[in-house]
Amino acid sequence: MSEPIRVLVTGAAGQIAYSLLFSIAKGDVFGKDQPVVLLLLDITPMLPVLDGVVMELQDCALPLLRDIVPTDKEDVAFRDLDAAILVGSMPRREGMERKDLLKANVAIFKSQGAALEKFAKKTVKVLVVGNPANTNCLIAAKSAPSIPKENFSCLTRLDHNRARSQVAMRCGVPATQVRNVIIWGNHSSTQYPDVHHCLVNMSGSELACFEAVKDDAWLKGDFIATVQQRGAAVIKARKLSSAMSAAKAICDHMKDIWSGTPEGEFISMGIYSSGNSYGVPEDLIYSFPVQIKDKTWKIVDGLAVNDFSRSKMEATAAELMEERDTAVSFLGV
Repeated sequence: MSEPIRVLVTGAAGQIAYSLLFSIAKGDVFGKDQPVVLLLLDITPMLPVLDGVVMELQDCALPLLRDIVPTDKEDVAFRDLDAAILVGSMPRREGMERKDLLKANVAIFKSQGAALEKFAKKTVKVLVVGNPANTNCLIAAKSAPSIPKENFSCLTRLDHNRARSQVAMRCGVPATQVRNVIIWGNHSSTQYPDVHHCLVNMSGSELACFEAVKDDAWLKGDFIATVQQRGAAVIKARKLSSAMSAAKAICDHMKDIWSGTPEGEFISMGIYSSGNSYGVPEDLIYSFPVQIKDKTWKIVDGLAVNDFSRSKMEATAAELMEERDTAVSFLGV
């Protein structure tokens, strides 16, 4: 058995974490022979709830779970981390302007970035889930200047999984038969789910997505809108935001960072845009198609981008630039 790794989950008393922690603790994410120490951070009023979560994790009697540290203190939670999954953020409340939401989250992720800088390992892999995820991730990265920007990513794997599943259902195949969908841009309703490079395995032969689906109007219309609006549809139906599917996407994302992506496949994640070959503006956290090896991602270069795709990629970049500029203006506050 290897040495335990230290994994932080913030917002640990919340509903996404409730679906997530069991999978991490039983080895689905970091490996079946990798012991873990879980550091669970939440705000002070949530500590009694967090105690209940700790009891349940203890009661699972999991062989890989070496220790559980519930806390409301950043200097405890962020110490010597190997992985940080930042789920907790300020949710948008009724009547709240987007600017107010950004301001509240800048304060949270500036503080957490500073805690990463001060206490975590420089090799820590940081995944930001709390919304607005792309911009929160950028603020955390800017607040931890000695940790490489490449170590920060935000979650667009949920959107990736949603897109993959929509295509699979349309074609009547399991989702595992669909690969290389792309989510470009922001984890918001401007994101662009792109299937121009997607392949579908139908009866043993791989077809281009447009050939497999045979409905261009759907792929360029309702499909995109469904993926973009899926989070809102879940909230409308469940009266709560996506938790089980978000937790599964977090597991997929972190597992791929730790173990690498399968040969010939790429996945989507929000990463630092500087130096990309697709003309996306610098200094954003933007979702790209990536492949991962040795815990290092690499943008999949050389994919053809038609005018339809280009316009959608630019629209989501414009939203991200506006978000970034608003958020950065609060950084000095």
